Amino acid sequence: MNATNLFKAALRPVVLGACVAFAAGACGCASTRIELAEKFGYAKREQLTDKVKAARDGQEEAKQQFESALAEFIAVTGVDVKDLEARYARLTREHERSKAKAAAVTDRIRAVERVGEALFREWREELRQYSSDTLRAASERQLDQTRAQYDRLVGAMKAAESKMAPVLAAFNDQVLFLKHNLNARAVAALQGTVTQVQDDVAALVREMEAAIAEANAFIDELNRG
Repeated sequence: MNATNLFKAALRPVVLGACVAFAAGACGCASTRIELAEKFGYAKREQLTDKVKAARDGQEEAKQQFESALAEFIAVTGVDVKDLEARYARLTREHERSKAKAAAVTDRIRAVERVGEALFREWREELRQYSSDTLRAASERQLDQTRAQYDRLVGAMKAAESKMAPVLAAFNDQVLFLKHNLNARAVAALQGTVTQVQDDVAALVREMEAAIAEANAFIDELNRG
């Protein structure tokens, strides 16, 4: 594929998305947008592939952000008191960025679910249109296999999503505590929580990496299909 075709392929979802958003108007209904996108030539399978890619990328970004926030938290627990206020400001920024990345992950998972449910509902309904029992059975097997893999993917993504809240809560506690106690005793108190926060972030990272792997496998399966 030459550079021009690559550019067109990359631009297509953006253009279609803009057209669909305009056509949907004030309705704002997710199912309407999905159906309109298909009428504009953006098939549900393509929509789902793109949503899964976006969710995968969102989890990768969130994973990196949580690791960055953890590094900042660890740095705070070892900082000299005279530098504590500056470190507190940096930790606060990292916490806010982490919250934003977590919200983006949640939004992208919901987008995957909306398109996925629309695709599988349509696929199931269209099985009745076959006149060939053999082809219907083959399509139903493929549907069941794809649905099972999709369910694993969504389950993995939600498992990772569920790990974000405890980590965000822990970071929020650190930020609040430091806000009112910018002194050596505050640093000493936070040092006692480092291990637990590290464990929570490590568990989150493992879940996110598992979800990313499931996303890549699902995308490969859709592309083969």
